[in-house]
Amino acid sequence: MAWFKKSAPAASANDSVLGDIQAGGRAVRHLTPRRWSIAGALVGIIGALIVFAPASWLARALASATSEHLLIVDTRGSIWNGSGVLVLTGGAGSRDASALPGRLHWKMSLKGIGLQLAARQDCCINGELLLGIKPGLGRLAVSVDTQADWLVRLPADLLGGLGTPWNTLQLGGSLRLSARELKLESVQGRWRQFGELQLELLNLSSRVSTVAPLGSYRFTVTADTTSPGVSTLNLSTLEGALQLSGVGTLTAGGKSRFTGEASAAPGREEALNNLLNIIGRRQGARSVLTIG
Repeated sequence: MAWFKKSAPAASANDSVLGDIQAGGRAVRHLTPRRWSIAGALVGIIGALIVFAPASWLARALASATSEHLLIVDTRGSIWNGSGVLVLTGGAGSRDASALPGRLHWKMSLKGIGLQLAARQDCCINGELLLGIKPGLGRLAVSVDTQADWLVRLPADLLGGLGTPWNTLQLGGSLRLSARELKLESVQGRWRQFGELQLELLNLSSRVSTVAPLGSYRFTVTADTTSPGVSTLNLSTLEGALQLSGVGTLTAGGKSRFTGEASAAPGREEALNNLLNIIGRRQGARSVLTIG
């Protein structure tokens, strides 16, 4: 007769660890398909958002970049293929607004490591306006890729939508925008310009003057090659009874300084006196305008 019963050997520490590993492996095998399915669903959602992103997203980006002075309303389609109505406004809270005739149509596609936006509008754009967009880590570059004598032509009365003083002047005539090797690059929110942007104001007239046309003028924004991040501003008269001139600078942080003056051509002083009083601060025969 046995005085004791032989007990089963105690589980070793290795056996315990092995059991935990096996149990963990079963848990991992059980969870992995679920994790992959969640990851796949997220990738699908993100992909759908990119492919079917509404046109209103582009409208919000433009409004933010222009401090709500340029808007796209009544948007249709997606950011890749859409349309809308362009509107000039006086900014947030302004009641002044003017819409460009017709609709702006755009298509966006991949090009190299970036994107290309092709825009057209029968009333105003010369053929197709091509913009290159290259996003990066903390930076964004936008270039004008269209090779044409001019890019956009607009009726001058649209400037009334920008508010004071344009809504008072109520200009007639036309505006013509062109660019030469123009590229804008943003690094951590600070913009830097390359090349030149040129705006011509042709055969201008105003409701506050009986002289028509007043003249034609050219305003340029040119990258300063000697001071990176600074652009020079220049206003000159091409022809006309109203003589305009001015110079200034625009910094990477968006601060501008501009000093301009207006005067009447010989023999037109009396006819332009009222307009000169509105344009700026009178200093004898001249009217001086200072910004910044």
